[in-house]
Amino acid sequence: MIPLFVAIPLGFAFLIPLVSKYKEGFARACAVAGGFFLVCVSVASVYWIKTGAMTYAVGGWKAPFGICMELDALSVLILLVINIIGFLALVYSAEYIKKRYTSPGLYYALFCLLLAGLNGVAISGDLFNMFVFLEITSIASYALVAFGTEAEELEASFKYMVLGSIASALILFAIGILLAKVSTLNMADIARQLMRQGPGNITVLYCAALFTMGFALKAGLVPFHTWLADAHPAAPAPVSAMLSGVVIKTLGIYQLVRVIFNIIGFSQAMSFIFVWLGIISMVVGVLLAIGQWDFKRLLAYHSISQIGYVVFGIGLGTPLGIIGGLFHLFNHSLFKSLLFLNAGAVEFATGTRRLEKVAGLSNEMPVTGVTSLIASLSIAGIPPLCGFWSKLIIIIAAFQVQHFFGAIVCLAVSMVTLASFLKVQKYAFARKAQNPVAGIKEVPLSMKVSMVSLAILCVGVGLFFPVIINTVIKPAADVLLAGREYINWVLGVK
Repeated sequence: MIPLFVAIPLGFAFLIPLVSKYKEGFARACAVAGGFFLVCVSVASVYWIKTGAMTYAVGGWKAPFGICMELDALSVLILLVINIIGFLALVYSAEYIKKRYTSPGLYYALFCLLLAGLNGVAISGDLFNMFVFLEITSIASYALVAFGTEAEELEASFKYMVLGSIASALILFAIGILLAKVSTLNMADIARQLMRQGPGNITVLYCAALFTMGFALKAGLVPFHTWLADAHPAAPAPVSAMLSGVVIKTLGIYQLVRVIFNIIGFSQAMSFIFVWLGIISMVVGVLLAIGQWDFKRLLAYHSISQIGYVVFGIGLGTPLGIIGGLFHLFNHSLFKSLLFLNAGAVEFATGTRRLEKVAGLSNEMPVTGVTSLIASLSIAGIPPLCGFWSKLIIIIAAFQVQHFFGAIVCLAVSMVTLASFLKVQKYAFARKAQNPVAGIKEVPLSMKVSMVSLAILCVGVGLFFPVIINTVIKPAADVLLAGREYINWVLGVK
């Protein structure tokens, strides 16, 4: 079953350009059907994997000699994030793309290619194939950011491509150095060889630094964040939802923690780097966001800030901190994707993203207004919505290890985040329009379905958070806490 995560979207990526020649609706139907099947397989994988790992040997060549795909609780969490958000973004795209962009067949083909790359990254068992899927994802992302082909989109895509290529070069250089040192590309086998050589090797530390810089650039962490505030606003709204809700987590955070915890080994030095990258990103991101009037640019800077919470929580290195960080990663994918879809709905209906140019939309667009309010309260950490619980867990974990400064920063950033989104609610939805614009109406059904579904998930995860933590988050955290026990799960030997 593991290869289905790549085979389904890759197959549709090749099929869609063919069927779209006959009727564009076929392309949309194929993409949505593929996305729905991926959601079903992802949910089923939660019950396949509780502890350990499931492996698939490509061509029958067992690890570490052949290419293998691996499924453990951490990759299950990432697959859920990828495919739930991906499916809802495809549903949202049905009317959004039809009105605003040409060549929907190419759009859906690129989107399926994006899903194939992301899923491939999540299940790759060796570093080079992870890099190949990372590049598939990156190329599809560059094309989708530039899909509108206006000056803003092309400039943002070019900047994203240049900085993304630098990140890819750093990652590939680190992979090459590790290959020269241990003569294997299988992740578990690399971890076994490094464990035999003992800690403190200068070459391994150099590779850890390269990986950290490369994946931090992919994640948009400060000071590697400059591409993000251009790429996210320029992209079509469902692509922005994927970039913020999925791509920066899969190519950045997931791969960073996988390499550091399960291959190289987590240490006090890495904990220090993670914690301060998280704190700086939280503060810088929210301060850059508070003064923004472009709805999508404001959300882009908040992505930097919220990813800081994730890295800070995981960087604490404690069971509770890692649970909080991974839970916030999951929650952020829900409420931030919803906010980008809300921003797309506002632009779809009014033709602008500028908050000062719109007003009173809660009357004309009640579904967008209510779902935006739920997402805004979630990202600000208002109980009982999902964002509150993950932030609370991270703050408690910080107090447990007596990192009082980090805990206070988390609280302060959350308050500034609330102020930022109160501005959004006031200007876009709550205030009375002085010169009402005629013809503004709620967005089409497919767009409303995606927004309402994500809003329900924000509320549902908040109300039933113990179930989500015990079923999905804690098993994923156990993978990181197990460290190099990953070797035994994959190779079956010490």
